[in-house]
Amino acid sequence: MNDLELFMEAPVATVIFVITIITSIRAFQNPLMREKMLFIPYNVQHMKEYYRLFTSGLIHANGMHLGMNMIAFYFFAFYLELQIGHWQFAVLYVGSLLLSDLPSMIRHNSSSVFRSLGASGAVSGVVMSMILLAPDMGLGLLFLPFIPPIPAWLFGLLYMGYSFYASFKGRSIINHDAHLWGGIAGILITLLLQPESAANFIDWMTG
Repeated sequence: MNDLELFMEAPVATVIFVITIITSIRAFQNPLMREKMLFIPYNVQHMKEYYRLFTSGLIHANGMHLGMNMIAFYFFAFYLELQIGHWQFAVLYVGSLLLSDLPSMIRHNSSSVFRSLGASGAVSGVVMSMILLAPDMGLGLLFLPFIPPIPAWLFGLLYMGYSFYASFKGRSIINHDAHLWGGIAGILITLLLQPESAANFIDWMTG
């Protein structure tokens, strides 16, 4: 299946992909627009600006941030939509985005300084959902092409383990809470949408 066919067969992922890229690029050039779309827990809770929970996933800090998220989205999201269905993919993506923000809401709701942006939480949900459904696929590391692909389940374990460690340390400008809880949300929503995926995963892991 070529790219055009893939885009047409996965319309929800295509719309999210295109809108996120366009909106992020516009926000790069418009600081006021970017400020209005940021996830600011204080504003969400005290000023009832709930829309920020959604709009923050459509903007990114810079081109590299956008590129990394959209590369991961491209390699996982379209195939995931084909596997679980259109409305199911929409529920998983939006649900992962919202749930990935909950820890930051709890931790920073009294701070008007904290800000976060990016689709990382939702993309983490997509990646972990695909790993749950296809634990045996090989995943290469984009920036380390000389390393052979590793099993998806191992990648997921390492990714979630590092996200948990980095979230616990809390000494980075990267919102690792969103990565961790977005991934957890992706797994839980997949289990709700396709309960049989748990048994299939366990059967595969136990041989």
